Amino acid sequence: QVRLVESGGGLVQAGGSLRLSCTASIRTFGAYGMGWFRQAPGKEREFVAGFELIGGSTLYSDSVKGRFTISRDSASDTLYLQMNSLTPEDTAVYYCAAKRGVISTIQKGIDYWGQGTQVTVSS
Repeated sequence: QVRLVESGGGLVQAGGSLRLSCTASIRTFGAYGMGWFRQAPGKEREFVAGFELIGGSTLYSDSVKGRFTISRDSASDTLYLQMNSLTPEDTAVYYCAAKRGVISTIQKGIDYWGQGTQVTVSS
């Protein structure tokens, strides 16, 4: 069983920064990939960033590469997404995601989701 709880969303001016957190409770045996997706109004949920496996290599979508940084703190079982140089196009609900094995970049490949946290970027 995997439980994911996001926090850290909010309202920020364009050019500003936010850091999202995801507390992960992983009680099943095995390796998991973890990452972040986002879903804007009227759009499909899309991959943002992830670890192929926790502690492994990282992946980023082209739209956030160079601006967002994914990181982890294994001691606190927490996944982070540092978001810099935010633009209104980054406005979305951001979801923490986990998958058995390596992370998937498509929604249907994800096994577990958090509840989402709203990020709103004003012009």
